Amino acid sequence: LPICGFIVVGSLPEQFFPPADRDQVNIELELNAHASLAETRQTIETIRQVVMEHPQVKGIEWFLGESAPQFYYNIVAKRENASNYAQALVQLNTAEGGEALIHELQRQLDQKVPHSRVLVRQLEQGPPFDAPIEVRLFGPDLHQLSESGDELRTILSQTTNVLHHKAELADPLPKLTLKIDEEQARLAGLDHAEISHQLNAALEGSLGGSILEETEELPVRIRVPQARRGSINEIASLQLISSIKTADGQPQFVPLTAIAEVKMSSEVAAISHFNGERMNEVQAYLKAGVLPAEALAEFQAKLKQAGFELPPGYRLEWGGEASKRDDAIGNLLANVGVLMVLMVATLVLSFASFRVAALVGTVGILSIGLGLGMLWLFGFPFGFMAIVGSMGLAGVAINDAIVVLAELRANPEARKGNRVVVRDVVLRSTRHVVATSLTTVAGFAPLVIAGGGFWPPLAITIAGGVGGATLLALYYIPSAYILVMCRQCPLRATATEPVEADRETTLFEKLKDRLPVLR
Repeated sequence: LPICGFIVVGSLPEQFFPPADRDQVNIELELNAHASLAETRQTIETIRQVVMEHPQVKGIEWFLGESAPQFYYNIVAKRENASNYAQALVQLNTAEGGEALIHELQRQLDQKVPHSRVLVRQLEQGPPFDAPIEVRLFGPDLHQLSESGDELRTILSQTTNVLHHKAELADPLPKLTLKIDEEQARLAGLDHAEISHQLNAALEGSLGGSILEETEELPVRIRVPQARRGSINEIASLQLISSIKTADGQPQFVPLTAIAEVKMSSEVAAISHFNGERMNEVQAYLKAGVLPAEALAEFQAKLKQAGFELPPGYRLEWGGEASKRDDAIGNLLANVGVLMVLMVATLVLSFASFRVAALVGTVGILSIGLGLGMLWLFGFPFGFMAIVGSMGLAGVAINDAIVVLAELRANPEARKGNRVVVRDVVLRSTRHVVATSLTTVAGFAPLVIAGGGFWPPLAITIAGGVGGATLLALYYIPSAYILVMCRQCPLRATATEPVEADRETTLFEKLKDRLPVLR
């Protein structure tokens, strides 16, 4: 059975960071990089109406232009002063049916606001990451990075359960450019610095004072109306003040079109760097309840099938859930070597025997296989909590083996390999071993009964392993003790004393007599 447990663990789905069992949902809204606050606010009102139509929703709070405050430990505020972004916290009446509601909201919002990227996301356990699947492309040329990112997005769009995807270099910003006629500008008495200063004052505004509202001082910015700032034709008709005065000393106005050609162009919204290297990060968001490891495996298979390759001088790096998972496992296993040395040293010094310490160690290893087998039997994925449970199980499961071995070593006849005496010693230890194991299993039962995705994998792993370790202590330890410790003992084959007929009963029959629950 322990070996079967190690075999089936390869077929378990991987979910290192399960969703949180909370009655809250996180919504993120992102429009095009050039979207205004007014457009974002209008989209928010549309989303609010759709969300509040569901009776399961108790309320919704929006944060416009910035991330929400940190209301959960791994929700990190990472956006501010972003006119195209908003985040909402949706409060539900109950946590039951949350995943079904998320699927329904996502479907409705994708239809209602197709011009934006809306993510209805579950709150999850584990370290924070922006997207479940992240691919980082590094290289010197932005154009090549953008093209490679577009190729990855095309393949992501063909991957099952991928909801939305984006690339940092794929969302350009509109840019107003001026081609200045140098001769006309000189005749008008304007240079580049003066033209730039007057346009900035007209479009962005200049501070003209402040007003006091209760205890807060608010700046007053003066600029041309929004209607004139939002049209390229209106901008081209702006009047600039020339440094040349009229005959009566009045300022002279010059239209912008008289000294420059106004046109629109685009530029990259942001150029990201990672460890000093230019980077284009491609992110993919998955449907609620989908395991990131499965989606990532499918995406990697499609990448290989499509023959995706980067030019020389460019490289690819994985981020997202996979990167955080590797970091978490690395941190978890960092001190395993030291703990193993301390455990082995404690056992060897306690029993003054390497062979006895090895017997106890095999029980700890075999119990992990039993715990993983129970994880497979109950249908839970293999993840971070299962690993924690396995590490804790190795230390808890050896207690029964230590009790039985201590009793065997304390009896002189058992140390000689007398099977009858060994059997009696084990029977005397059975009550203590079974009682401690049952209390341990019962202690983890509430975590399993409560359900959810966080605690049950840990509880199932420890409870199943401890229950199996009891059988190992009662059956495997006595047999292995005789084989390992009495190889040269003449009593290995037969007992030294005659065996009465009433003592020829099997160990299982003795257990049945002592434990009514086994009858």
